Amino acid sequence: MPKSLKISMLALSAVLLLTMFLGANLRRVHASGQAQDGAYRQMQVYSEVLRHIQSDYVVDPNMPKVTDASMRGLLESLDAESSYLSPTEYKLYKEHAGKPQAGIGADVGKRYGIATVISVVAGGPADKAGLHSGDRIESIGDRSTMEMSLAEVQMALGGEKGTPVVLSMIRPMKNAPEKLTITRADTSLPATGEVFYESGSILYIKPGIIDKDHVQQVEQKLKAMGRTNSKKILLDLRDVSSGDDAEAIRMANLFLKSGTIAMLEGQKVAKQTFTAEPGKTVNEKAPMVTLVNRGTAGPAEIVAGALLDSKRSELVGEKTYGDGAQQRVFELADGGAIILSVAKFETPSGKKYQDEGLTPTTTVATAQELAMADGDEDDDNEAASTATVNSSKPAAAATTVAKPAANIDDQLNKALDILKAKAA
Repeated sequence: MPKSLKISMLALSAVLLLTMFLGANLRRVHASGQAQDGAYRQMQVYSEVLRHIQSDYVVDPNMPKVTDASMRGLLESLDAESSYLSPTEYKLYKEHAGKPQAGIGADVGKRYGIATVISVVAGGPADKAGLHSGDRIESIGDRSTMEMSLAEVQMALGGEKGTPVVLSMIRPMKNAPEKLTITRADTSLPATGEVFYESGSILYIKPGIIDKDHVQQVEQKLKAMGRTNSKKILLDLRDVSSGDDAEAIRMANLFLKSGTIAMLEGQKVAKQTFTAEPGKTVNEKAPMVTLVNRGTAGPAEIVAGALLDSKRSELVGEKTYGDGAQQRVFELADGGAIILSVAKFETPSGKKYQDEGLTPTTTVATAQELAMADGDEDDDNEAASTATVNSSKPAAAATTVAKPAANIDDQLNKALDILKAKAA
Protein backbone atom coordinates (compact mmCIF):
# COMPACT_ATOMS: atom_id res chain seq x y z
CA MET A 1 0.00 0.00 0.00
CA PRO A 2 1.43 3.48 -0.89
CA LYS A 3 2.69 5.34 2.13
CA SER A 4 0.43 8.34 1.43
CA LEU A 5 -2.62 6.09 1.43
CA LYS A 6 -1.49 4.44 4.68
CA ILE A 7 -1.20 7.87 6.28
CA SER A 8 -4.64 8.90 5.05
CA MET A 9 -6.18 5.71 6.39
CA LEU A 10 -4.35 6.20 9.68
CA ALA A 11 -5.71 9.72 10.02
CA LEU A 12 -9.21 8.53 9.27
CA SER A 13 -8.86 5.77 11.87
CA ALA A 14 -7.75 8.29 14.44
CA VAL A 15 -10.77 10.49 13.79
CA LEU A 16 -13.12 7.52 14.02
CA LEU A 17 -11.44 6.36 17.24
CA LEU A 18 -11.75 9.73 18.91
CA THR A 19 -15.29 10.17 17.67
CA MET A 20 -16.26 6.96 19.45
CA PHE A 21 -15.04 8.31 22.79
CA LEU A 22 -15.97 11.95 22.33
CA GLY A 23 -19.21 11.62 20.41
CA ALA A 24 -21.41 11.68 23.47
CA ASN A 25 -19.62 14.77 24.73
CA LEU A 26 -20.08 16.49 21.37
CA ARG A 27 -23.81 15.88 21.52
CA ARG A 28 -24.03 17.26 25.03
CA VAL A 29 -22.15 20.42 24.16
CA HIS A 30 -23.81 21.02 20.78
CA ALA A 31 -25.16 24.33 22.00
CA SER A 32 -21.68 25.46 22.99
CA GLY A 33 -19.58 26.18 19.92
CA GLN A 34 -16.44 26.74 22.00
CA ALA A 35 -16.64 23.35 23.72
CA GLN A 36 -17.41 21.62 20.42
CA ASP A 37 -14.42 23.27 18.74
CA GLY A 38 -12.24 22.10 21.62
CA ALA A 39 -13.34 18.49 21.15
CA TYR A 40 -12.62 18.62 17.41
CA ARG A 41 -9.20 20.11 18.09
CA GLN A 42 -8.42 17.13 20.33
CA MET A 43 -9.23 14.79 17.45
CA GLN A 44 -7.06 16.81 15.08
CA VAL A 45 -4.12 16.71 17.49
CA TYR A 46 -4.48 12.95 17.95
CA SER A 47 -4.57 12.47 14.18
CA GLU A 48 -1.50 14.68 13.79
CA VAL A 49 0.45 12.70 16.40
CA LEU A 50 -0.30 9.42 14.65
CA ARG A 51 0.62 10.90 11.28
CA HIS A 52 4.03 11.99 12.61
CA ILE A 53 4.62 8.56 14.15
CA GLN A 54 3.84 6.92 10.80
CA SER A 55 5.91 9.26 8.64
CA ASP A 56 8.75 10.54 10.84
CA TYR A 57 9.60 7.87 13.43
CA VAL A 58 13.14 6.47 13.12
CA VAL A 59 11.86 3.19 11.66
CA ASP A 60 8.60 2.13 10.04
CA PRO A 61 6.47 1.53 13.16
CA ASN A 62 4.12 -1.34 13.88
CA MET A 63 0.97 0.75 13.64
CA PRO A 64 -1.49 -1.90 14.86
CA LYS A 65 0.61 -2.10 18.03
CA VAL A 66 0.69 1.70 18.33
CA THR A 67 -3.07 2.11 17.94
CA ASP A 68 -3.71 -0.84 20.26
CA ALA A 69 -1.57 0.81 22.94
CA SER A 70 -3.36 4.13 22.44
CA MET A 71 -6.72 2.43 22.98
CA ARG A 72 -5.46 0.88 26.21
CA GLY A 73 -4.13 4.22 27.35
CA LEU A 74 -7.44 5.94 26.68
CA LEU A 75 -9.31 3.45 28.83
CA GLU A 76 -6.79 3.15 31.68
CA SER A 77 -6.53 6.94 31.94
CA LEU A 78 -10.13 6.83 33.19
CA ASP A 79 -9.64 4.28 35.98
CA ALA A 80 -7.90 0.97 36.59
CA GLU A 81 -11.04 -1.11 36.05
CA SER A 82 -11.75 0.21 32.54
CA SER A 83 -10.14 -1.96 29.87
CA TYR A 84 -9.74 -2.34 26.12
CA LEU A 85 -9.84 -5.84 24.65
CA SER A 86 -8.68 -6.60 21.11
CA PRO A 87 -10.85 -8.98 19.04
CA THR A 88 -8.64 -11.93 20.05
CA GLU A 89 -8.67 -10.95 23.71
CA TYR A 90 -12.41 -10.39 23.74
CA LYS A 91 -12.99 -13.82 22.23
CA LEU A 92 -11.01 -15.33 25.12
CA TYR A 93 -12.85 -13.12 27.59
CA LYS A 94 -16.22 -14.45 26.41
CA GLU A 95 -14.95 -18.03 26.53
CA HIS A 96 -13.83 -17.57 30.15
CA ALA A 97 -16.96 -15.70 31.28
CA GLY A 98 -19.18 -17.79 33.50
CA LYS A 99 -16.87 -20.81 33.43
CA PRO A 100 -15.34 -21.95 36.72
CA GLN A 101 -11.56 -21.77 36.57
CA ALA A 102 -8.73 -22.54 38.90
CA GLY A 103 -6.60 -19.64 40.01
CA ILE A 104 -3.96 -18.48 42.46
CA GLY A 105 -6.42 -17.62 45.23
CA ALA A 106 -6.01 -13.86 45.13
CA ASP A 107 -8.01 -10.80 44.12
CA VAL A 108 -5.92 -8.58 41.88
CA GLY A 109 -6.45 -4.99 40.72
CA LYS A 110 -4.23 -2.36 39.12
CA ARG A 111 -2.55 0.53 40.87
CA TYR A 112 -0.04 2.94 39.32
CA GLY A 113 -0.36 1.00 36.06
CA ILE A 114 0.84 -2.31 37.52
CA ALA A 115 -1.11 -5.37 38.72
CA THR A 116 -1.44 -5.32 42.50
CA VAL A 117 -2.62 -7.95 44.97
CA ILE A 118 -5.72 -6.73 46.82
CA SER A 119 -6.18 -9.76 49.07
CA VAL A 120 -5.37 -13.47 49.22
CA VAL A 121 -7.51 -16.43 50.22
CA ALA A 122 -6.24 -18.04 53.42
CA GLY A 123 -4.70 -21.42 52.60
CA GLY A 124 -4.82 -20.80 48.84
CA PRO A 125 -1.86 -20.97 46.42
CA ALA A 126 -1.02 -17.26 46.72
CA ASP A 127 -1.16 -17.43 50.52
CA LYS A 128 1.11 -20.48 50.56
CA ALA A 129 3.55 -18.65 48.26
CA GLY A 130 3.72 -15.80 50.78
CA LEU A 131 1.84 -13.16 48.78
CA HIS A 132 0.24 -10.29 50.69
CA SER A 133 -2.08 -7.38 50.01
CA GLY A 134 -0.09 -4.66 48.26
CA ASP A 135 2.43 -6.96 46.56
CA ARG A 136 2.85 -5.98 42.92
CA ILE A 137 2.94 -8.35 39.97
CA GLU A 138 5.56 -7.01 37.58
CA SER A 139 4.95 -9.69 34.95
CA ILE A 140 2.94 -12.83 34.28
CA GLY A 141 5.03 -15.21 32.24
CA ASP A 142 6.94 -12.96 29.85
CA ARG A 143 4.30 -10.20 29.71
CA SER A 144 4.62 -7.02 31.72
CA THR A 145 1.41 -6.19 33.55
CA MET A 146 2.05 -2.54 32.68
CA GLU A 147 1.06 -3.53 29.13
CA MET A 148 -1.99 -5.57 30.17
CA SER A 149 -5.49 -4.44 31.01
CA LEU A 150 -7.00 -5.61 34.28
CA ALA A 151 -9.22 -8.03 32.35
CA GLU A 152 -6.13 -9.54 30.68
CA VAL A 153 -4.35 -9.87 34.02
CA GLN A 154 -7.29 -11.72 35.53
CA MET A 155 -7.54 -14.05 32.52
CA ALA A 156 -3.80 -14.77 32.62
CA LEU A 157 -3.93 -15.73 36.30
CA GLY A 158 -6.80 -18.17 35.74
CA GLY A 159 -6.46 -21.52 34.03
CA GLU A 160 -6.70 -25.25 34.45
CA LYS A 161 -6.27 -26.76 37.88
CA GLY A 162 -2.72 -27.99 38.45
CA THR A 163 -1.10 -25.79 35.80
CA PRO A 164 1.72 -23.42 36.79
CA VAL A 165 1.87 -19.66 36.35
CA VAL A 166 5.16 -17.77 36.67
CA LEU A 167 5.01 -14.37 38.35
CA SER A 168 7.65 -11.71 38.82
CA MET A 169 6.77 -10.00 42.10
CA ILE A 170 7.78 -6.61 43.47
CA ARG A 171 7.42 -6.84 47.23
CA PRO A 172 7.93 -4.41 50.11
CA MET A 173 11.35 -4.56 51.72
CA LYS A 174 12.76 -6.57 48.78
CA ASN A 175 15.56 -5.07 46.70
CA ALA A 176 14.78 -6.89 43.46
CA PRO A 177 11.81 -8.57 41.75
CA GLU A 178 11.21 -12.14 42.89
CA LYS A 179 10.27 -14.97 40.53
CA LEU A 180 7.55 -17.26 41.82
CA THR A 181 5.93 -20.29 40.24
CA ILE A 182 2.43 -20.84 41.62
CA THR A 183 0.26 -23.83 40.79
CA ARG A 184 -3.34 -22.95 40.03
CA ALA A 185 -5.93 -24.61 42.25
CA ASP A 186 -9.60 -24.46 43.14
CA THR A 187 -10.09 -22.24 46.17
CA SER A 188 -13.09 -21.80 48.41
CA LEU A 189 -13.77 -19.25 51.10
CA PRO A 190 -14.50 -20.52 54.61
CA ALA A 191 -17.78 -19.95 56.41
CA THR A 192 -18.12 -16.76 58.42
CA GLY A 193 -15.80 -16.94 61.40
CA GLU A 194 -16.93 -16.36 64.97
CA VAL A 195 -14.87 -15.82 68.14
CA PHE A 196 -15.94 -14.65 71.59
CA TYR A 197 -13.76 -12.29 73.66
CA GLU A 198 -14.01 -10.95 77.22
CA SER A 199 -15.93 -13.93 78.59
CA GLY A 200 -18.26 -13.88 75.61
CA SER A 201 -19.29 -10.24 75.92
CA ILE A 202 -17.65 -9.32 72.59
CA LEU A 203 -18.76 -11.14 69.44
CA TYR A 204 -16.09 -11.18 66.71
CA ILE A 205 -17.43 -11.84 63.19
CA LYS A 206 -15.29 -12.46 60.09
CA PRO A 207 -16.99 -12.98 56.69
CA GLY A 208 -14.61 -14.04 53.92
CA ILE A 209 -16.80 -12.56 51.19
CA ILE A 210 -19.90 -10.37 50.99
CA ASP A 211 -22.27 -12.78 49.26
CA LYS A 212 -25.75 -14.11 50.03
CA ASP A 213 -24.58 -17.09 52.10
CA HIS A 214 -22.04 -15.20 54.20
CA VAL A 215 -24.38 -12.27 54.86
CA GLN A 216 -27.00 -14.75 56.01
CA GLN A 217 -24.41 -16.30 58.34
CA VAL A 218 -23.64 -12.85 59.77
CA GLU A 219 -27.36 -12.29 60.32
CA GLN A 220 -27.71 -15.60 62.16
CA LYS A 221 -24.79 -14.80 64.46
CA LEU A 222 -26.24 -11.40 65.29
CA LYS A 223 -29.62 -12.94 66.09
CA ALA A 224 -27.90 -15.41 68.42
CA MET A 225 -26.34 -12.65 70.57
CA GLY A 226 -29.19 -12.91 73.07
CA ARG A 227 -28.42 -16.58 73.69
CA THR A 228 -24.66 -16.06 73.94
CA ASN A 229 -24.99 -12.98 76.18
CA SER A 230 -22.76 -10.99 73.80
CA LYS A 231 -23.13 -7.23 74.24
CA LYS A 232 -20.66 -5.79 71.72
CA ILE A 233 -19.71 -6.46 68.08
CA LEU A 234 -16.31 -6.59 66.39
CA LEU A 235 -16.71 -6.89 62.60
CA ASP A 236 -13.54 -7.88 60.73
CA LEU A 237 -13.58 -6.77 57.07
CA ARG A 238 -9.83 -7.01 56.57
CA ASP A 239 -8.90 -8.72 53.29
CA VAL A 240 -12.56 -8.95 52.26
CA SER A 241 -12.48 -7.77 48.65
CA SER A 242 -15.11 -9.66 46.70
CA GLY A 243 -18.82 -10.22 46.72
CA ASP A 244 -22.03 -8.58 45.59
CA ASP A 245 -22.93 -4.90 45.94
CA ALA A 246 -26.58 -5.69 46.71
CA GLU A 247 -25.50 -8.03 49.51
CA ALA A 248 -23.30 -5.26 50.90
CA ILE A 249 -26.38 -3.05 51.17
CA ARG A 250 -28.22 -5.89 52.91
CA MET A 251 -25.35 -6.50 55.32
CA ALA A 252 -25.06 -2.83 56.30
CA ASN A 253 -28.82 -2.81 56.89
CA LEU A 254 -28.36 -5.49 59.58
CA PHE A 255 -26.65 -2.85 61.73
CA LEU A 256 -28.61 0.25 60.66
CA LYS A 257 -32.28 1.00 61.28
CA SER A 258 -32.50 4.20 59.25
CA GLY A 259 -30.53 6.56 57.05
CA THR A 260 -28.59 6.29 53.82
CA ILE A 261 -26.38 3.25 53.25
CA ALA A 262 -24.86 4.23 49.89
CA MET A 263 -25.45 6.14 46.67
CA LEU A 264 -24.75 5.14 43.07
CA GLU A 265 -24.52 7.51 40.11
CA GLY A 266 -23.13 7.64 36.57
CA GLN A 267 -23.28 9.79 33.46
CA LYS A 268 -26.17 7.70 32.11
CA VAL A 269 -27.11 5.98 35.36
CA ALA A 270 -29.75 7.87 37.31
CA LYS A 271 -28.70 8.56 40.89
CA GLN A 272 -29.84 5.84 43.27
CA THR A 273 -29.95 6.21 47.04
CA PHE A 274 -29.99 3.01 49.08
CA THR A 275 -31.72 3.52 52.43
CA ALA A 276 -31.84 1.26 55.48
CA GLU A 277 -35.15 -0.54 56.01
CA PRO A 278 -36.13 -0.93 59.69
CA GLY A 279 -37.63 -4.36 59.13
CA LYS A 280 -34.27 -5.75 58.00
CA THR A 281 -32.29 -4.52 61.01
CA VAL A 282 -31.02 -7.08 63.53
CA ASN A 283 -28.84 -5.10 65.93
CA GLU A 284 -28.60 -1.32 65.64
CA LYS A 285 -27.59 -0.54 69.25
CA ALA A 286 -24.74 -2.80 70.42
CA PRO A 287 -21.38 -0.96 70.63
CA MET A 288 -19.39 -1.81 67.52
CA VAL A 289 -15.93 -1.52 65.94
CA THR A 290 -15.00 -2.54 62.39
CA LEU A 291 -11.53 -3.65 61.27
CA VAL A 292 -10.32 -2.61 57.78
CA ASN A 293 -7.09 -2.68 55.78
CA ARG A 294 -5.78 -2.34 52.21
CA GLY A 295 -7.44 -5.62 51.37
CA THR A 296 -10.87 -4.22 52.25
CA ALA A 297 -12.39 -3.47 48.85
CA GLY A 298 -15.60 -3.24 46.85
CA PRO A 299 -18.70 -4.50 48.71
CA ALA A 300 -16.84 -4.55 52.04
CA GLU A 301 -16.05 -0.86 51.60
CA ILE A 302 -19.75 -0.13 51.06
CA VAL A 303 -20.48 -1.77 54.43
CA ALA A 304 -17.63 0.02 56.21
CA GLY A 305 -18.48 3.40 54.67
CA ALA A 306 -22.11 3.16 55.73
CA LEU A 307 -21.18 2.22 59.30
CA LEU A 308 -18.61 5.01 59.52
CA ASP A 309 -20.74 7.83 58.09
CA SER A 310 -23.74 6.86 60.22
CA LYS A 311 -21.48 6.86 63.31
CA ARG A 312 -22.66 3.31 63.95
CA SER A 313 -19.08 2.02 64.11
CA GLU A 314 -15.53 3.27 64.31
CA LEU A 315 -13.04 1.93 61.77
CA VAL A 316 -9.71 0.59 63.04
CA GLY A 317 -6.76 -0.50 60.90
CA GLU A 318 -5.46 0.79 57.58
CA LYS A 319 -6.83 2.79 54.69
CA THR A 320 -9.02 0.67 52.42
CA TYR A 321 -8.26 -0.18 48.79
CA GLY A 322 -10.71 2.12 46.98
CA ASP A 323 -12.88 0.06 44.63
CA GLY A 324 -16.46 1.13 44.11
CA ALA A 325 -17.41 1.19 40.43
CA GLN A 326 -19.80 -0.78 38.24
CA GLN A 327 -18.62 -1.80 34.78
CA ARG A 328 -20.37 -2.54 31.50
CA VAL A 329 -19.04 -4.28 28.38
CA PHE A 330 -19.45 -2.46 25.05
CA GLU A 331 -18.74 -4.50 21.92
CA LEU A 332 -16.90 -2.76 19.07
CA ALA A 333 -17.42 -3.10 15.33
CA ASP A 334 -14.10 -4.91 14.79
CA GLY A 335 -14.96 -7.68 17.28
CA GLY A 336 -13.11 -6.12 20.18
CA ALA A 337 -14.68 -4.56 23.26
CA ILE A 338 -14.23 -2.03 26.00
CA ILE A 339 -15.04 -2.60 29.67
CA LEU A 340 -16.10 0.80 30.95
CA SER A 341 -16.94 2.03 34.43
CA VAL A 342 -20.45 3.46 34.06
CA ALA A 343 -21.37 4.25 37.67
CA LYS A 344 -19.59 4.76 40.98
CA PHE A 345 -20.69 4.20 44.55
CA GLU A 346 -20.53 6.98 47.12
CA THR A 347 -20.67 7.00 50.91
CA PRO A 348 -23.73 8.58 52.56
CA SER A 349 -21.72 11.82 52.83
CA GLY A 350 -21.01 11.80 49.09
CA LYS A 351 -17.42 10.56 48.97
CA LYS A 352 -16.55 8.22 46.09
CA TYR A 353 -14.86 4.96 47.03
CA GLN A 354 -13.07 4.49 43.70
CA ASP A 355 -9.31 5.09 44.05
CA GLU A 356 -9.84 7.00 47.32
CA GLY A 357 -10.86 4.39 49.84
CA LEU A 358 -11.80 5.01 53.46
CA THR A 359 -9.54 6.47 56.13
CA PRO A 360 -10.02 4.66 59.47
CA THR A 361 -10.96 6.47 62.65
CA THR A 362 -7.90 4.92 64.30
CA THR A 363 -4.97 3.96 62.09
CA VAL A 364 -2.89 0.96 63.15
CA ALA A 365 -0.20 0.39 60.54
CA THR A 366 1.49 -2.98 60.17
CA ALA A 367 5.12 -3.30 59.09
CA GLN A 368 3.84 -4.41 55.67
CA GLU A 369 1.63 -1.33 55.44
CA LEU A 370 4.46 1.05 56.37
CA ALA A 371 6.72 -0.49 53.72
CA MET A 372 3.99 -0.21 51.09
CA ALA A 373 3.31 3.39 52.05
CA ASP A 374 6.98 4.21 51.44
CA GLY A 375 6.76 2.55 48.05
CA ASP A 376 3.59 4.45 47.21
CA GLU A 377 5.28 7.77 47.92
CA ASP A 378 7.91 6.91 45.32
CA ASP A 379 5.23 5.82 42.87
CA ASP A 380 3.29 9.03 43.38
CA ASN A 381 6.27 10.92 41.99
CA GLU A 382 7.15 8.47 39.21
CA ALA A 383 3.75 7.29 38.02
CA ALA A 384 1.27 10.06 38.72
CA SER A 385 0.23 10.02 35.07
CA THR A 386 -0.93 6.41 35.22
CA ALA A 387 -3.11 6.43 38.34
CA THR A 388 -5.34 8.53 40.51
CA VAL A 389 -3.48 9.44 43.69
CA ASN A 390 -5.55 9.98 46.82
CA SER A 391 -5.43 13.55 48.03
CA SER A 392 -7.91 13.34 50.89
CA LYS A 393 -6.70 14.04 54.40
CA PRO A 394 -7.53 12.00 57.50
CA ALA A 395 -10.32 13.33 59.66
CA ALA A 396 -9.24 15.64 62.44
CA ALA A 397 -10.35 13.13 65.05
CA ALA A 398 -8.30 10.28 63.57
CA THR A 399 -5.52 8.86 65.70
CA THR A 400 -2.46 6.81 64.79
CA VAL A 401 -1.03 3.91 66.73
CA ALA A 402 2.68 3.08 66.63
CA LYS A 403 4.09 0.30 64.45
CA PRO A 404 3.13 -3.12 65.82
CA ALA A 405 5.51 -5.89 66.74
CA ALA A 406 5.86 -8.78 64.31
CA ASN A 407 3.30 -11.60 64.52
CA ILE A 408 1.06 -9.66 66.90
CA ASP A 409 -2.33 -8.51 65.68
CA ASP A 410 -2.22 -5.00 67.07
CA GLN A 411 -5.15 -3.97 64.92
CA LEU A 412 -7.34 -6.57 66.60
CA ASN A 413 -5.95 -5.71 70.03
CA LYS A 414 -6.61 -1.99 69.52
CA ALA A 415 -10.18 -2.70 68.37
CA LEU A 416 -10.76 -4.82 71.48
CA ASP A 417 -9.39 -2.07 73.72
CA ILE A 418 -11.77 0.45 72.15
CA LEU A 419 -14.72 -1.90 72.58
CA LYS A 420 -13.86 -2.65 76.21
CA ALA A 421 -14.04 1.06 76.96
CA LYS A 422 -17.52 1.39 75.48
CA ALA A 423 -20.56 1.04 77.71
CA ALA A 424 -22.80 -1.85 76.68
